[in-house]
Amino acid sequence: MEPDSESIAVPNGSIEEDRRSPPPPPMPTNPMVTPLLADLYQFTMAYAYWKAGKHLDRAVFDLYFRKNPFGGEYTIFGGLEECIRFVANFKLKEEEISFLRSAMPTCEDGFFDYLRSIDCSDVEVYAIPEGSVVFPKIPLMRIEGPVAVVQLLETPFLCLVNYASLVTTNAARHRLVAGKSKTLLEFGLRRAQGPDGGISASRYCYMGGFDATSNVEAGRLFGIPLRGTHSHAFVSSYMSLDEIIDKALLSHDGSSTCEDFVTLVQNWLNKIQRAKSLHGVFGETNQSELAAFTSYALAFPKNFLALVDTYDVIRSGVPNFCAVALSLNDLGYKAIGIRLDSGDLAYLSTEARKFFQSIEEEFDVFDFGKMNITASNDLNEETIDALNKQGHEVDAFGIGTYLVTCYAQAALGCVFKLVEINNQPRIKLSEDVTKVSIPCKKRCYRLYGKEGYPLVDIMTGENEPAPKIGERILCRHPFTESKRAYVVPQHIEELLKCYWPGNSHKTREELPPIGKIRKRCMQHLDQMRPDHMRRLNPTPYKVSVSAKLYDFIHFLWLSEAPVGELQ
Repeated sequence: MEPDSESIAVPNGSIEEDRRSPPPPPMPTNPMVTPLLADLYQFTMAYAYWKAGKHLDRAVFDLYFRKNPFGGEYTIFGGLEECIRFVANFKLKEEEISFLRSAMPTCEDGFFDYLRSIDCSDVEVYAIPEGSVVFPKIPLMRIEGPVAVVQLLETPFLCLVNYASLVTTNAARHRLVAGKSKTLLEFGLRRAQGPDGGISASRYCYMGGFDATSNVEAGRLFGIPLRGTHSHAFVSSYMSLDEIIDKALLSHDGSSTCEDFVTLVQNWLNKIQRAKSLHGVFGETNQSELAAFTSYALAFPKNFLALVDTYDVIRSGVPNFCAVALSLNDLGYKAIGIRLDSGDLAYLSTEARKFFQSIEEEFDVFDFGKMNITASNDLNEETIDALNKQGHEVDAFGIGTYLVTCYAQAALGCVFKLVEINNQPRIKLSEDVTKVSIPCKKRCYRLYGKEGYPLVDIMTGENEPAPKIGERILCRHPFTESKRAYVVPQHIEELLKCYWPGNSHKTREELPPIGKIRKRCMQHLDQMRPDHMRRLNPTPYKVSVSAKLYDFIHFLWLSEAPVGELQ
């Protein structure tokens, strides 16, 4: 589900839409994403460009990152759609210009008239499709346009891409360690860094492979499946079964009514207590917990999932759940399962599974032994990996704090660097080689080997011939002379596509719905060689440049670097 198309806004002076292009994107999801969501230096530079008459110079910027997060060797690109929404609706309002005038009182009036006139109709944005596996140095986005305008996009773009890519990658890592068969639930809203952190986390965790969220607003905005049950407060709010006033429950097919569901539950609990296969497993269960479960089942007979660790999981929670679940079964309903939120999850899930299997055998209830077991309680990538090694019976993981806060790493560190102006390549130098930028407008390709895995990403100059299938290509490390290899690609994928054509009349790529982006992400993860994806000591993925671009980088480096003098 995408936001209402009625919210679409097209900036003044926008280009006439190509009939083959999709409709203009709607407004940014967060109304705080405005042209003022920028650092002050973007506006001071814009003024300096304008003052010098350089504001219309044609500039090319690359948005990329320098190092993969979480000690891994891959990243998932997120945030593209929000960037395109921002560009499509970029227009300074009168009140925003008034504020800038108060913040920059020494600037000439003509500058504010200029700000009043600008939009992104002369900007072009090229990007790797959202949800793709991406690597350091390769531009995630290439932005072309008047230097002053593109400079104003820098901080908003970085803000929209950095966290989105980081949390999508975090979600993908959790998916890989949990495995394809497990259900992953994002429960992070209450621990997120503010409302937008919560909404963004839900969106990008779903993109990265999670199955559902507890975040109702994210469900409304993006169509993400919702999941949730009750808390410990609901269980402890009950004192006894006497509190349940309306005890009737209509059968699943509507053909009959159980007038006293409470008594049915009590009878089933007695049967369970007398069962030989369960003798000695538990004694008296907590009756207030039983009342809470019964009440919840009366409210949600088709979606009964119980939190069973308020008092004692094995001696009370699981037996009470089973009594209610078997009662529902008598009326044609099928309970969903239990949630564990504390304790030894490996042991408790295993014991709960044994209990369910004993119930199935004792009472001949089809598939009761396969009852769903959900685990939560500050889970993260490491604890899921540990559970896998210990052996467990968890079917679904509810993950919050460590997921949405990206606890293992605070930021991705995307940068926005000028690589060309007025057709002249530019380079940013540093004593730290990892911070040296790769100059000029580039094309980027992913080269695949005979086994179907990506072998290397390669950057070439814009006007270089494209690599060809079956032809040997020399791939060079951008900065290290000795690192080079020949590749004979069996498949070639060009990475950068046009998502905002400006006045170029190029066909604009469609922004797919979130479900398709999620599918792309899962497909890309499956395409990667397993040793690149493993948690510990992954093999570095190769990022390279063509021989011609390598020579040009080092020529420009030597041309721009000052020559020292020894005294």
